[in-house]
Amino acid sequence: MDAVAPVLGFDLPLEQLVGTLLVALRVTAFIVIAPPFAHRAINARVKALLALALAVAVAPAVDMSAVSTDAGPLVVAAAWAVLTGGAMGFCVYLVFAAVQAAGDALDVFGGFQLASAFDPLMQSGSAIFGRFYQFFAVVLLFAADGHLLLLRGLARTFDVVGVTEGVSLEVLARVVTAGGTQLMVAALQIAGPLIAVLFLTDVGLGLLSRAAPALNVFALGFPLKILVTLTLASFAVAVLPSVVGSLSEDATEQVVRIAQASADAALGGQR
Repeated sequence: MDAVAPVLGFDLPLEQLVGTLLVALRVTAFIVIAPPFAHRAINARVKALLALALAVAVAPAVDMSAVSTDAGPLVVAAAWAVLTGGAMGFCVYLVFAAVQAAGDALDVFGGFQLASAFDPLMQSGSAIFGRFYQFFAVVLLFAADGHLLLLRGLARTFDVVGVTEGVSLEVLARVVTAGGTQLMVAALQIAGPLIAVLFLTDVGLGLLSRAAPALNVFALGFPLKILVTLTLASFAVAVLPSVVGSLSEDATEQVVRIAQASADAALGGQR
C-alpha cells in the first residue's frame, strides 16, 4: 500500500492577505523616502524585501476589520497607504536634511563650493562638507540604532491610523510648513558657530586690507578660510553624534504626532 505524501498548506483569509499588502504599501512608501533607507546605495530589491518582511511582522498586530476586498474601496485604501507612508517618510527626510544643509552652508562660507560635484547616489549636486555630513549622519544613525527607532515609530502609527485610513492633508501641510522652518533653524544651530567664525575671518581680512593695501588679501583669504574651516570642522564633527541622536528622536515623534493629529482630525470630522 503506497504511503500518501503529506500536503503542507495554510488557510489565510483574503482580508488578512489584502490588509498585509496594504501595510506593505505604507512601509514601502516610507522606506523609499525616509533616510537612511532611501539612500541609493541600498539596492531596490533589498528595500522591497525589507518592506515585505516588516509588513509581515507588523500585520498580526494591525486591526484588519475595516479591510474590504471590493475594487473601489481597495484602490482608495491603497492610495491612502502610499500617501500616508510617503508623507511620514518626507517628514523624516526634512528632519535629517538639516545635517546636509549645515554641511552645504559650510561649503558656501568656507570656500569649498567650488569643489561641488554631482552625487550619483543622492542624485544631487553637493560639495565636500555637504556629502561628508550626509554620509556621517547615515553612519551614526545605523551605529546608534536610530533606524530601529524610526521603524518603531512607523509601527506605532498603525495603532492610531488604521490600515484603510490616511493622514489629514491639513495636518500634513501644517507639519511640512513647520518642518521647513525647523530645518533651517537646526542647520543654523549645527553650522552657526563655524559660520560666525568664518564671518569674523572675513572681517579681519577686510581690516587687514585697509591696514596694508599692498597685501593681496584675496590670494591670502582663500587658503586662510579653508584652514580655519578644516580646523574648526573637527570640533563640529565631535558634536554630530548627539545631534543625530536628537534628530532620530525628533523624527520618530514627528511621525507619531502626524498620525495622532490625523486621527484626532478624523474624529472631529465625524462629530
